[in-house]
Amino acid sequence: MSKFFLLSISLFLVWSCQKSKNIANNPIAVSFIYNSLTVNNISEGLEYKGLNDFPVIKIVFTSSLDQASAATSITMADKGAQNVPLTLVFEKRDSSVTIHPTSPLHYFTAYTFNVSSSLKSKAGGYNQTPFTLSLKTGIDSTNKFPDITNDQLLTLVQRQTFKYFWDFGHPISGLARERNSSGDIVTTGGSGFGLMAIPAAINRSFISRADGLARSKKIVDFLKNNAQHFHGVYPHWLNGSTGAVVPFSANDDGADLVETSYLMMGLLTLRQYFDGSGTDETALRSEINVLWDAVEWDFFNKDGGNKLFWHWSPTKNWVMNMPIQGWNECLITYVLAASSNTHPIAKIVYDNGFARNGAMKNNNTYYGYQLPLGETYGGPLFFEQYSFLGINPHGLTDAYANYWTQVVNHTKINLEYCKANPRKFYGYSGDCWGLTASDIENGYTASSPVNDVGVIAPTAAISSMPFTPAESLQALNFLYNKLGDKIWGQYGFFDAFNLDSFWFADSFLAIDQGPQIGMIENYRSGLLWNLFMGCPEIKTGMKNLGFQSPNL
Repeated sequence: MSKFFLLSISLFLVWSCQKSKNIANNPIAVSFIYNSLTVNNISEGLEYKGLNDFPVIKIVFTSSLDQASAATSITMADKGAQNVPLTLVFEKRDSSVTIHPTSPLHYFTAYTFNVSSSLKSKAGGYNQTPFTLSLKTGIDSTNKFPDITNDQLLTLVQRQTFKYFWDFGHPISGLARERNSSGDIVTTGGSGFGLMAIPAAINRSFISRADGLARSKKIVDFLKNNAQHFHGVYPHWLNGSTGAVVPFSANDDGADLVETSYLMMGLLTLRQYFDGSGTDETALRSEINVLWDAVEWDFFNKDGGNKLFWHWSPTKNWVMNMPIQGWNECLITYVLAASSNTHPIAKIVYDNGFARNGAMKNNNTYYGYQLPLGETYGGPLFFEQYSFLGINPHGLTDAYANYWTQVVNHTKINLEYCKANPRKFYGYSGDCWGLTASDIENGYTASSPVNDVGVIAPTAAISSMPFTPAESLQALNFLYNKLGDKIWGQYGFFDAFNLDSFWFADSFLAIDQGPQIGMIENYRSGLLWNLFMGCPEIKTGMKNLGFQSPNL
């Protein structure tokens, strides 16, 4: 037994010596890994967003590093593969390294940070846990423009945005181009919003009353004498030089009742504003009345049914077959149709068509706010903006809703969704919010809490100014002061942006620019509400639909 024991001990010692020799000669045996990783003291895996311009990366390894190797094996590069100089500080016997860029990084820029397998330890081993970090810098918190008061900022936004309709208005027709790249294509609905901006611009002394009257007359003359229309209803798009229809889609080559509603809302607002006894203002009112009375609203009550339809084509008739029903941006269509002097609709058309006999009700609660009408979370914010450029929702009720509650709560639900940010898009906050229809990268969409692609549109919060003044002013200040170098241009705010992907639109859209001017003015003076709600026909029509309001 003793001999066997001695033999076993001898074999064990030989095996142990051989193992030690192998470890010494085998770099895998002395390899190492990283033990912990933080960026700005936060550990969130391999992707970091919203970083400042001097992010600090700290990595702790299981072995002491060879400093010369670390200098070449730990690298950072921008999207163009340009290397970023780094400063490395070693601690804990060189097993911990803190890294930061030698010079400030650029804001809204993506970088890759790489630790390669060529990183060596002092003992000669190699890194067995190579990795690459995605690092994205975020918002530059410095103000981009000199400080101004809220009142000055509101005036600036109205003045600059008005230039889209005034300076960039089509030179022949005076109508609003669809967008800043549209050439001769002008938009019916967007032009209506532009018409409503004229009284606001005169009120703010951006233009004279005489100049505003001249532009209004130019537009009305073109609509009366040049622009194609069908049963008094205009198409979505027109050629601003000839007045010919520009098809919006293959089957949408004729009348668009909803777009015409926005145009008529603008024309009636102008009619009420230019109330002078002089020949020019009297003639303008008369011409507007001709256009207004020519709209055959009841024709779009197809086959005598109890709902209005959106489109009619001179070649394809009702092929689009799209009923106008709520809750959405089309309330104004039914209000105008009920208010017509010549072709009115009955209340049953509103009840059955738009209200869907009550099916447009919601009454669920989101983020603590009850929503009277509409889809889940309320939909895009333009639902509460287009019609209410003219219709004053203060104290407005009918059988279906309190409309002040509707517009305020829908807006606050949209805001609270952005603050909660369930999809974790970078930048969403109480400063940066607002989901509505806008351009997106390589397209266009109606953003909402149920269709959130990470894109914020400035018009969403700004055009909510009468409904959420404190929150909208907070957003406006942020958009102008913090992001102004990216999103402020010759016609006010560009259409949209995505801070998560560093996309910033270079477009301006009439239907997004117009509500900003009008809703800021309604917040400041109530001017457009007072003008439109002052129309005798509107008072009668809304009462006939069952609306109640101190403004009727």
